[in-house]
Amino acid sequence: MFRRRTELLLKTERLYLRPPRLSDHIDWATLRRDGYDYLYPWEPLRAHDHLSLSAFRTRTHWAARAIKAERAVPLFVFRAADGVLLGAITLDNIQRGPAQYATVGYWMGQQFTGHGYMSEALQAVVAHAFGPLDLSRVQAATLPENAASRRVLEKAGFRYEGVAQSFLQIAGKWRTHVVYACLRQDRRGRG
Repeated sequence: MFRRRTELLLKTERLYLRPPRLSDHIDWATLRRDGYDYLYPWEPLRAHDHLSLSAFRTRTHWAARAIKAERAVPLFVFRAADGVLLGAITLDNIQRGPAQYATVGYWMGQQFTGHGYMSEALQAVVAHAFGPLDLSRVQAATLPENAASRRVLEKAGFRYEGVAQSFLQIAGKWRTHVVYACLRQDRRGRG
């Protein structure tokens, strides 16, 4: 007898998070297209066909394989009250063995910022990382001037750890980032 695999689903008070499905393409592409000017200063450059159905199909297949292999946990963030897609969050670069850590990245549609949605989603992902995935550390990097992202991280229990020079290419330029981390058992004392 074949059993259907259950899809990963994280729930919070106001949200639910699940992997992308092909049926999400139009909502995702619209949110990304409408938020291009807002998101551009904070993200790497995207391929010319980034919003195409073909590229999105590849994204959904990658997501399913990455989750199954425990290499990454890419999730879309939806408002529970009406099922509206708000953004996405990915637990990526999952390391095993003595490391037991992952990195997290996220984005949100501009019209949904300022309501605490991403902090709530991030807390759910961290709980999943420290619970079922049994990780010890989740880290994130953001541009120093991205005050909103820094607030999201701090509100979710991440603490500032330092600076990573020329860390990522953002908007086509190598940029220095500030690094934050959340530890399963934080023994660092007061920040």
